[in-house]
Amino acid sequence: MQSFIFPLLIIVVMLWWMSRTSKKQQQRQQEMRSNLKPGAKVITIGGLHAVVDAVNEEAKTVDLDAEGVILTFEATAIRTVKPEEAKSDDNTAEEAKDEAKD
Repeated sequence: MQSFIFPLLIIVVMLWWMSRTSKKQQQRQQEMRSNLKPGAKVITIGGLHAVVDAVNEEAKTVDLDAEGVILTFEATAIRTVKPEEAKSDDNTAEEAKDEAKD
């Protein structure tokens, strides 16, 4: 009897852990989609790289601008929101040094 309980306990713990991980991932995806704003760079589940043009909360759709072509997608089709590129002060410092040399 004891030899049966231990493997069963391990299976239950593994199932609980996978369920917990899945719920956290779904929550992160939902949070990302709810924070979508025009101007954000995104990648769809199909691999399309575009910029958010408009978000329709009622219809749960997103209008994406892909090089001048506006496409409407379900909000669930957004896989990733690219992080905004921060302008570094290093480039400004390097440009100042180059100007000083001239």
